[in-house]
Amino acid sequence: MKITIISFDYFDFDKNIMEALQKKGIEAHHIDISKYKYRYKSLGEKVKNFFSKLLLGTNVKRVHMEAFVLRELEQWGKQDQILVIRPDRISRKTHEIIKTKTKQYRAYLYDSTNRFSIKHLEKGLFDRIYTFDRDDAQKFGYHPISNFIYFPKKALVPASALPIALFMIASIDERLPLWNAVAAYCRKMQLPTDFIAVGKREPAALDAGIVYSKTNLFWEAISARMDQAQAFLDLIREEQNGLSFRVFEAMGYQRKLITSNASVVEYPFYNPANIFVLTQDNIDQIQAFLEVPFEPLPEAVYHQFTVEHWVDTVFELKEKTPQL
Repeated sequence: MKITIISFDYFDFDKNIMEALQKKGIEAHHIDISKYKYRYKSLGEKVKNFFSKLLLGTNVKRVHMEAFVLRELEQWGKQDQILVIRPDRISRKTHEIIKTKTKQYRAYLYDSTNRFSIKHLEKGLFDRIYTFDRDDAQKFGYHPISNFIYFPKKALVPASALPIALFMIASIDERLPLWNAVAAYCRKMQLPTDFIAVGKREPAALDAGIVYSKTNLFWEAISARMDQAQAFLDLIREEQNGLSFRVFEAMGYQRKLITSNASVVEYPFYNPANIFVLTQDNIDQIQAFLEVPFEPLPEAVYHQFTVEHWVDTVFELKEKTPQL
C-alpha cells in the first residue's frame, strides 16, 4: 500500500503519521510544505506579487508551492490514499489534480472551520473529511477524530521530583487575560511556573510570571521544559471545540492537565484527579488540584489516542470501532 501525507508541518507533528505508517510496512511519504521556501527573483517580482494578491487574489509564492507539491507526488506514482492536513492552504484547482493521483483522497482539519474555512472545498473533492472539532462534525457531517499522542509514553515521575508546577507556551491572543490571572495566582501561591508567550510584540498587560518571546520554540526545547513540569496548562481560543495537542502531550508524559476546554469531560480519558477544567471563577482551586496524586490511565484507554490507533482509523487499516 502507498500513502502520502501533505501538510504544513511547522511543529513536526505530522511526520509521526508517516513514521507510524512505515512501521506497519506501508510505503509512506510526507510532503511538508512548511519546508518549501520561495525566494523572489527580484524586488520587481515582489512588488508585482503584492499587487497580484491585492487585485487578482493570486499569490506567486502559493503557485510555486503547489507546483512543488505536484512535482513531489510525481516521483511516487499513483497512491492508494492521500491525506491532506489543513486543506485550506491549497487551491481547489491543485486539489483536483492531486485527487487524480490517488484512489482515496482524504482531509483532516485540526482546527475549527471558524478559523480556516474549507467551504469552497467541500463538494466533490474529498472521499472523507475528518475533523478534531465535534461541532464541525455535527454541523457539516465530517468524521470526528481527535488529535493524537505522537511520541512513546514517558515514565511516570513523582510530582515531588519535578521543579516546575505548571508549564505553558502559546501565542499572544484572546487567551491572555485568563493566562495573566493564572500566572498572578501562581505567583501569589509561590507555585513555580514556566510560561512563555510568543508574538511579534510584547503586550503591555503581561503578568510578571509570563516570559515574552519573539520567536517560537520547537519540539526539543519544549520537550525539555515539559520534562520539568508537574502539569501542563491548556487555554483554548474562542469557538474552539476540539482538543489541542497539549491534552495529548499531558497523556503521553503522564502529567496533570489544567484546561479551559470544558468538552474534555466527554472523553474516556477524563479523570478529575488528572484533569482540572479551568474557569475564571475557580483559579483558586489550582493548588489543591496539583496536590492530588496523578492516576495512570488504563492501557486500553490510552491506546485509543496514540498515533498508531489514529492511522488505523483514518486510513481504515483494520476493522475497529471508530474513535469518539
